[in-house]
Amino acid sequence: MRRSAGRAALYGVLAGMAVAGVAEAVRPRGGTALLLDWNEVRRAAQSRMDNATEPRAKLAAAASSYRQLADKLEKPLLDFVGPLPKGVSIPGFEALDREGWLDLNLEIFRRVVDPVLETGRMQNSLVVEAGRAGVNRYVGYMLAFLGRRVLGQYDPQLLGAEPIGGEGLYLVETNVEEWRRQADLPAEDLHRWLILHEMTHAWQFAAHPWLRRYMEESLKTLIGTVTRKGPAVTRFAAFAGVLPTQWRVMRDVQGTMSVIEGYSNLVMNRLGSKLLPGFDRLERAYRQRSSGKGAFEIVIWKLTGLDLKLQQYRTGEAFCQAVYDRYGLAVLNRVWDGPEMMPTLSELRNPDAWHLRVDSRPVQRQA
Repeated sequence: MRRSAGRAALYGVLAGMAVAGVAEAVRPRGGTALLLDWNEVRRAAQSRMDNATEPRAKLAAAASSYRQLADKLEKPLLDFVGPLPKGVSIPGFEALDREGWLDLNLEIFRRVVDPVLETGRMQNSLVVEAGRAGVNRYVGYMLAFLGRRVLGQYDPQLLGAEPIGGEGLYLVETNVEEWRRQADLPAEDLHRWLILHEMTHAWQFAAHPWLRRYMEESLKTLIGTVTRKGPAVTRFAAFAGVLPTQWRVMRDVQGTMSVIEGYSNLVMNRLGSKLLPGFDRLERAYRQRSSGKGAFEIVIWKLTGLDLKLQQYRTGEAFCQAVYDRYGLAVLNRVWDGPEMMPTLSELRNPDAWHLRVDSRPVQRQA
């Protein structure tokens, strides 16, 4: 009886402590908090980046070299894909170290995420602080993981305060040089190969202004579904990304992004095979780099959805290659006539169905 009473008393004390702990964890601590702290994200990412910085002189010399190569490649690129509108130019290349890449992408993410964060402010508490710390570490870890792999990038400045321009083309010198050494690749051919890919992205946006507007409007629609006031159930569904409106926009954006990447790969391969003596060697090394992931890296790719993105881009490349082989570049370039000319996700896997749909449409370039 005493033991039962003692046990009951002990359980009561433990239950009381648990209740007190929960109450303290959720007790408002004054003010509101965002669920992401960019400074903490940056610190978390930096702590996981080795060789994060390079001497400024080295980056400046690399950027100068990239620009000289790009100047020589611009004419063959435009001869192949088509001209730029009068008064429009492709931005010059910059060389980044891993820390520079991190800062660039933190700014890109903030353009998109900050409006959502502001609408999701919560009363400060221990639970909110713990959750924010976990999110900060997760985002920081993912950025560090990507920052060690990304070779090049084009930033079209979506949702930027200023229109597209300036220095939006980048190669991550640390990663490029590390891969070059590991795979024993010819430096100039590697640089020209990567430059062709990123310059094609710049041409896609510079020569077709509708593309930037379309991508921006799609992002604004997605942000609007999350920030719009309404019933709690609707807002929760919006944050979970399961609203029909969101799915429609995301499907369209996925199709467009697949074509953007697939087309760039097509150009890089077609021109690269003609212009670069070491092209076959580069292709073999890139395939080995893409497939040679360790078990831990495979888990990371699956957890972040990067493997799905890679599959989408491969689908986009297969679509572009099939249309190019069967109908030629002039027909493939009709994807740049406007958003309605982009393939749907089902048409990406059935290029003939896309051709049948667009072949009946008159050519109509959009400004």
